[in-house]
Parts: sequence; C-alpha cells; structure tokens
Amino acid sequence: MPTAPKLVAALWFALMAWFAAEVSKAHFPDGTQFGWYTYMTGAIGFLVGWIFVGKRAGDTMAAAYAYGFTAIIILVFWALFYFSFEEMIHRSLDTRYRGPMDALVGMVDLFKDYAILVLRFDVVVTLLIGGFFGGWLTEQAARRWS
Repeated sequence: MPTAPKLVAALWFALMAWFAAEVSKAHFPDGTQFGWYTYMTGAIGFLVGWIFVGKRAGDTMAAAYAYGFTAIIILVFWALFYFSFEEMIHRSLDTRYRGPMDALVGMVDLFKDYAILVLRFDVVVTLLIGGFFGGWLTEQAARRWS
C-alpha cells in the first residue's frame, strides 16, 4: 500500500544511490563504458527505499538511523550483485566460462572486484551520510503524514 513515508524513502534513496554512483565513476578505469549504471543504481535505491525503509517508518529516531544504515548495506549488496550478475551473463554469452559453476565463481570474483572499485572513502562517506539522513527524513515523513 502506498504511503507518504514509502514515497519519501524511495525518492531519497533513489537520488542518493544515483549520486553515489556518479561519485563512484571516478574510481573506475579510464574508458569504462557505464551504460545504465547510474540509472540502475538509482532504481535499486528506489526499491530499497520503498520496500525496506518505508515499511519500517514510524518508530524511534534511533531505529530510523539504524534502518537508514541497514538500507545502505542492502543497497550496496544488491547493486554489486546486479552488476556482477549482468557482467557474468555477458561473459558467459561470449563463452568465457566452461560451465555454470565456473560462471558462478566468476560472478563472485566480479562482485569482489566491483566492491574494491566502489567502496572508496568518498563513496562510503556519501552513502553513510545519505543513509542516516534518509532514515531521519523517512521518520519525519512518517510522523508528519501518518
């Protein structure tokens, strides 16, 4: 059911994920083709805000900061999972893997490599501040419109 806190959380985490994706682009090698990287990260942020954060609104401020922080962990996990899965699919279509287990192992390696590229100081600070503020903002929306 749509509620104001879900909408506020979805919009904030989509915006924050989009911004964090833009900040993280500086850490990728030169010549990297990003395609839909920023938009997909924003879409994942929207879903995390709507499904996870908005549902938990209406508790204490300490809980708001906690679910804002947890949302960042969920957002980073699903974004890394999605992009490593997508790259694994592209590589498997180019027949770089000998079988499904080799492809899954390759996906885990891609996940690790992307995590090393993305989880830099400026990106982590952006995510932390955005997560805590998103939890606070969602809680304020729940108190005002619920």
